[in-house]
Amino acid sequence: MEKNLRGFIHHTAIVEGEVGEGTKIWHFVHIREKAVVGKECNIGKGVYIDKGVRIGDRVKIQNFVSVYSGVTIEDDVFIGPSVTFTNDLYPRAFLWDETRKCETLVKKGASIGANATVLCGIEIGEYAMVGAGAVVTSNVPPHGLVYGNPARLKGFVCYCGHPLKERVKEDNGVWYRCGVCG
Repeated sequence: MEKNLRGFIHHTAIVEGEVGEGTKIWHFVHIREKAVVGKECNIGKGVYIDKGVRIGDRVKIQNFVSVYSGVTIEDDVFIGPSVTFTNDLYPRAFLWDETRKCETLVKKGASIGANATVLCGIEIGEYAMVGAGAVVTSNVPPHGLVYGNPARLKGFVCYCGHPLKERVKEDNGVWYRCGVCG
């Protein structure tokens, strides 16, 4: 394994882009040119990160994830196994140029469950949670909990990830309190 300032890059990985200090790159990962992976990330086995992708700090990307050009992932995001991001709303094998690329943004602290598919052109909000197997076809609000095919808003989650169920009535409106962390 190649040292990466307290992290490492497995000898089977192909790293053509930039990788931050302390990041761990596992077996058979391919990080294309002009991609940027932040500090203290964990990039699992068989992950593909396309040209120009931007990944923040402390991001965990589980095994066999495909992150295509046009995707930006902010800090502290969790991407579950076999998640796929897309970058062309109208794909054809015989047509491709950069004008077809559609941008996707995954905001700070969001989590995406195993085998989810994220269509391009959307934003997943801060600390949102996408359920396993979901097909995300529209924006997810901050702290939103979505799942299903297509993914639908089913509730909201706390910063700690647990569903918000306890309603608290106060002078300035109705709020939710986390039953786990308060």
